[in-house]
Amino acid sequence: MAKLIGCIGTSHIPAIGGAIHKGLQQNPYWKPFFDGFPPIRAWLGKVKPDVVVIFYNDHGLNFFLDKMPTFAVGAAPQYNTADEGWGIPVLPPFKGELDLSWQIINTLVEKEFDIVTCQEMLVDHACTLPLKLFWPEGECPVTVVPICINTVQFPLPKASRVYAMGKAVGEAIAAWDSDKTVAVIGSGGLSHQLDGERAGHINKVFDLQFMESLLTNPEWATQFSIHELVEKTGTQGVELLMWLAMRAALTPGQGAGVRKVHSNYHIPISNTATGLLALEKVD
Repeated sequence: MAKLIGCIGTSHIPAIGGAIHKGLQQNPYWKPFFDGFPPIRAWLGKVKPDVVVIFYNDHGLNFFLDKMPTFAVGAAPQYNTADEGWGIPVLPPFKGELDLSWQIINTLVEKEFDIVTCQEMLVDHACTLPLKLFWPEGECPVTVVPICINTVQFPLPKASRVYAMGKAVGEAIAAWDSDKTVAVIGSGGLSHQLDGERAGHINKVFDLQFMESLLTNPEWATQFSIHELVEKTGTQGVELLMWLAMRAALTPGQGAGVRKVHSNYHIPISNTATGLLALEKVD
């Protein structure tokens, strides 16, 4: 069976792509952010995942306000990237992992999650930037299964529902008849609000408590309603749901413990509190 090796949560601010393209990693504004990644790249070089399942939120490429699924799973042989207007260089297509996609889709439907299956799917900065940050040189060495969670248009899924969905994805991975190794990525957050009266809102105390909970008490954030999470983290900070699903994927079965590989937290990048956390699954 497949081996689930761990998870990584990271922010996906579009400006990161511009900084990479312009070579600004050592710029004083950007350096505290980019300095968080070498230890995680070293760990990835050691464990060498074959596949990544990435929880992310779509920013209008596949779904807009008139058609917004709660959960959507990619089942495409490849995922093309597209410019959303940020001027970020378009990356080569990412290869899909069809067999695992269908394993996850069938498991979620069996467990009564009403999902959208996407046999064609564009991916935006929420998918491309984490992969480029973790594997900056050359083409991406892993195949990909993207899972989109709605954090854009109300009603949003409850944190407890997202956690249950992430756990079911972990069960699907564990039951996948393959000798491949799998890592899970949660892309988004942390606290930020880009519009309205609270534009610029950041909640460092809550962010750090949430990051710690993923190590010690992964269901901690499920006690809050969606409106409470928006109040605490901002309208866009609710992207932490991707981190919650990511962590839940590591909980099923034997050896549900984790160890922290590395973490980083920096304020601000483009009015956003940036977080980075890698956890390795241990028996």
